[in-house]
Amino acid sequence: MFELKSSTVNSDNPNLRDFLASYIKHWYLFVIGAFICLAAAFLYLRYKAIPQYQITSTVLIKDKDKGSSTNSEQSLGDFGLVKPSSNIEDQIGIITSSYFMEKVLEEMALNVAYSIEGQVKDIAIYWKNLPFYIRASKESQPTTSLPLIITPIDSSTFNLKSTSAATEVQAGNYQFGDTIYTGKKFFQVLKNPQYTNEQIDVTPIQTSFTNIEDIAMNYSGQLVVESVNKTGSLLALSLLDAIPQRGKDVLQTLIELYAEESVKYQNQLAIGTIEIIDERLKLLTGEITSVENDVATYKQQNDLTNISSDAAVYLQSAQFANRQLEEYQTQIDILNSIESYLRQNGDQRLVPSSLNIQDPTLSGLISQFNSKQLERKTLMRTTPADNPLVVTLDRTLTDLQIDILENLRNIKDGLLIAQKNVQANSYRAQAKIAKVPTAERALQTINRDQGIKQNLYLYLLQKREEEALSLEAPISNTRIVDPPRAGRFPVSPNKTSIYLGALIFGLFIPFSIVFAKNQLNNKISSVSDIEKLTNTPILGQISHNTERKNLIAHKNNTSAIAELFRLMRFNLSYLTMNKANKVLLVTSSNAGEGKTFFTINFAASLALSGKKVVALSFDLRAPKLLQRLNLKESIGITDYIVDQKWTSNDLLINLPSYKNLDVIGSGPIPADPGELMLHKRISSLIEELKQKYDHIIIDTAPIGKVADAFAFVPSIDATVFVLRQGFSLKKDVKILNDIYSKQKLKNVMVVLNDTESNSNYGYGNTK
Repeated sequence: MFELKSSTVNSDNPNLRDFLASYIKHWYLFVIGAFICLAAAFLYLRYKAIPQYQITSTVLIKDKDKGSSTNSEQSLGDFGLVKPSSNIEDQIGIITSSYFMEKVLEEMALNVAYSIEGQVKDIAIYWKNLPFYIRASKESQPTTSLPLIITPIDSSTFNLKSTSAATEVQAGNYQFGDTIYTGKKFFQVLKNPQYTNEQIDVTPIQTSFTNIEDIAMNYSGQLVVESVNKTGSLLALSLLDAIPQRGKDVLQTLIELYAEESVKYQNQLAIGTIEIIDERLKLLTGEITSVENDVATYKQQNDLTNISSDAAVYLQSAQFANRQLEEYQTQIDILNSIESYLRQNGDQRLVPSSLNIQDPTLSGLISQFNSKQLERKTLMRTTPADNPLVVTLDRTLTDLQIDILENLRNIKDGLLIAQKNVQANSYRAQAKIAKVPTAERALQTINRDQGIKQNLYLYLLQKREEEALSLEAPISNTRIVDPPRAGRFPVSPNKTSIYLGALIFGLFIPFSIVFAKNQLNNKISSVSDIEKLTNTPILGQISHNTERKNLIAHKNNTSAIAELFRLMRFNLSYLTMNKANKVLLVTSSNAGEGKTFFTINFAASLALSGKKVVALSFDLRAPKLLQRLNLKESIGITDYIVDQKWTSNDLLINLPSYKNLDVIGSGPIPADPGELMLHKRISSLIEELKQKYDHIIIDTAPIGKVADAFAFVPSIDATVFVLRQGFSLKKDVKILNDIYSKQKLKNVMVVLNDTESNSNYGYGNTK
């Protein structure tokens, strides 16, 4: 397999070359598209685009839970009323909300647009740079834009007129501060207190009312709030505005209003908290009083003052009663012992006086008894028992014994009574001691309820005081770290990006047009189209015939098209190497593709190389060979077939200036050319010509229309299938591919005719 290329070929990839060539030949479209788009970009930047400046600021959103002892949200959260949120994302959402931005714009009176008429476009200005501004609330401002022209006259008056005939505003001179009505709506034109120029600028100012909600949404969309770091509370704010000072004021007002709203919100929470606490304190006061009454009633009903001290008293009383009972029992035992002693021993012995006798009367009687008893014993030693002194003493002792026994009985009765009383007291003390745990438990329950309510009461009092202090000294949770600053240069529109985008778009449009044209094109536009559709070898291509001549290949012609025929002549020798190439059949799929033009010039090119060549006009249906050569019809092929008197020599017509080139005309057009093509005289004619000529080139009818060309299969050595660029349909290549793949004709080759002059294809690309 080999490939022959022209000397001007500069690419090894024909597909890529043809692809680029299809765009390069439309270079003017790319130039026009790029120029128009760049010009449009320039006009847009010059007259339409509004430069936008970036305003930046940094604020710190402090967490009040970490910086103070009270927080209203936390307080209400403790009561289960409000769930506190310190999420920085929530604060970002508040700042970037359209409703919040709307409040900012209303605060700044930005519901009116101000501009100065320019040569091409109006120039927007900020009202703080004007001697006046328009004040109208959202409810009172006109519902339409209401375009007005306001011209200051002096420091106190101005002229007003409307640019729309449909408005109800009365034109004329007004005083600053006058209320101007338009139907049921109204507004005021006020002096700007921030205007410091001594001389009033009398330039007419165009004004129009805007929809504050739309402006707020626009600003909110351009506002960017981001957290500086994930763990901190620093927020970076940025905003785009056409007027740097206005943007700075918007951002500054936004921060101040946010801080003010934060304080106001905290105050509202504090007031709400205090109100709730006061209501709760009233309820708790009644509940605490009720509990205290319950404590007093219970203590009264159970004779309690203090459980611990009362229990100690009851225990001491019981212990004291026990001791008394023991003492009384001892006394009773002593008395019983003395009584028993007296009754058993009569008057013979002394009564023991060493016993613990606490009654002085009894002690005295016993002492007297013992004294008389000693006196009798002494007397009995010297006197008899019947001595009157002894008898008197016995009588006295008997009386004393009777008195002692009586006294003992009285004392013992008193001790028994006292013992019973003490025993009763002991029982009562024991009973009270037994009741102490139950009373203590019941009282603890009451005291616990009382303690809970008292602690809650103290807690609420503390919270109320904290909230009251926060109201007295409100502190904002917002601190400006970096005040709003505007960039020195606009960040939008980006001129480089716009110009680059315009250039790309300007190139893209013609690219798309050419691409769509190529995709929608159903005709052969390059050799690459043929290569995509068939594997048939390509003999070469013929450039567009700018000379408008039928015979191009002659000795002194050095044009590109003549050179292409020479190259195809060279390619033919290689493509048919080691093969016969005497008889060459030329056909096409449709009429008008240039098969006759190829036949004439290829035959002439072969003749110029010294070969003897004959060209046969076998398109019996529409012969054009002689007509294209400006030769008159004479005896032709039809005559030769139907009348055997004619020989091949009778048919030959020599072409002037080409001694080696002869042509044979078709003769009269027959009634049945298809049947005539099968005549045996045709093969005889070709055989005769083979003996005389080096090459025989047969111009036959289009094979896509009729089957005449297949009649030459036994006689031909090679076939040239001619296609025309921009004329032949891609579907026609299916005919060629069918012929080549099924070998219906011998050694089929393709020639692409009428190509662009800048097309550089390597001829003879075999596959």
